[in-house]
Amino acid sequence: MIAIWKYSDRDFDQNIKSLVLRSEFDFSEAEGTVREILKEVKRDGDRALLKWTRQLDRADYTLDDLEVTPEEIQRAYDHIELGELEALKLAVDNITRFHQRQVQGSWEYQEGGVHLGQIIRPLAVAGIYVPGGKASYPSSVLMNALPAQVAGVETIIMCTPTPDGVSSPHVLVAADLAGVHRIFKVGGAQAVAAMALGTATIPRVDKIVGPGNIYVALAKRLVFGLVDIDMIAGPSEILILADESARPDFVAADLLSQAEHDEQAVPLLVTPSEKLAHATRDELEKQKNVLPRKEIIEISLRDNCRLIVTESLEQALDLANRIAPEHLELAVENPRQCAAKIKNAGAIFLGHYTPEAIGDYLAGPNHVLPTSGTARFSSPLGVYDFIKRTSLISYTRDELAKQSGACQKLAVMERLEAHANAVRIRVSGEG
Repeated sequence: MIAIWKYSDRDFDQNIKSLVLRSEFDFSEAEGTVREILKEVKRDGDRALLKWTRQLDRADYTLDDLEVTPEEIQRAYDHIELGELEALKLAVDNITRFHQRQVQGSWEYQEGGVHLGQIIRPLAVAGIYVPGGKASYPSSVLMNALPAQVAGVETIIMCTPTPDGVSSPHVLVAADLAGVHRIFKVGGAQAVAAMALGTATIPRVDKIVGPGNIYVALAKRLVFGLVDIDMIAGPSEILILADESARPDFVAADLLSQAEHDEQAVPLLVTPSEKLAHATRDELEKQKNVLPRKEIIEISLRDNCRLIVTESLEQALDLANRIAPEHLELAVENPRQCAAKIKNAGAIFLGHYTPEAIGDYLAGPNHVLPTSGTARFSSPLGVYDFIKRTSLISYTRDELAKQSGACQKLAVMERLEAHANAVRIRVSGEG
């Protein structure tokens, strides 16, 4: 039976604390394997990629097979339906338009003899990881590649596993539509290692983005510093904050849409209405039985779904901010009024007719979002993740002379006499 937690329960505070302090992954079991893969890719390059691809994906490739060819992409178009292609194109348009509003420009200003500024440049090479184990994820391609394209990244490469040597036509078409330049049939930690270190076949990138299993997540964490990464993503999660105006069948459907991701997915309802909580639990039991991923859903519901009854809507809002969910649905009578009180969430979905699923695929905002409470300090993936900022500083001799005294004092405070001298020598009148 799915748990219902009530504010009046004796252990309510302790239960909520476990949600607030939820963790992403336990890396202990995977760490040895991932470190070995990284070590082998560093030492053996492409040979290691072929070995691990054969072992983990059951794909016996040669080096000539690793990169997807234009002919393979064309065949992928032939294997998808026209309606699917049109849906992908609509998603591309919506996502692109949204992310174009995030574009930043360089700027400069002058005050007397001081000229300052900031130069905005795109990364040279971005690497996108697209999982391909339990399902095909063309939406992940679009959400990761399109912000990079809008940012002006020169080269976008993509790595994705091909279990049993079979590529997803939807993923290949999505990559082509999103402007990915090169696609490689490599998955897992070995793909992350290849993008971070570079091999003869796969170029080294500046940043790796995209979701994956525990091995991919750990590999990204271990290569951080050699390259940048987007985040270490934990299990997908949704918190639906609902009042008496919410329909339990809508709420249950959205909780199930999260639960079908995987067994670790976290579906939460927070509501001041105990009646809604019980009605939603009944709907969950009813609706799950007709879904094809029922076995995955049942584990997620059993282990991670919580229906939380608070004493007021204000208390529910406070709880949502403490949990800081990846996806937050406001299934309430006045969603904009409630949204103004939300400080911590990856994405907010307003009202009864904005399901989280529309954000996953089509709305435009990015669906790569902070998980496991990191929405307290992190943001969705965006154009700003594919740019770098360089400071610009210029002083005239007169302006340096005006500020030299203060600068030298600050340097001496830190006992860095060479710093002070580098200023002094320019304004001392000698030379």
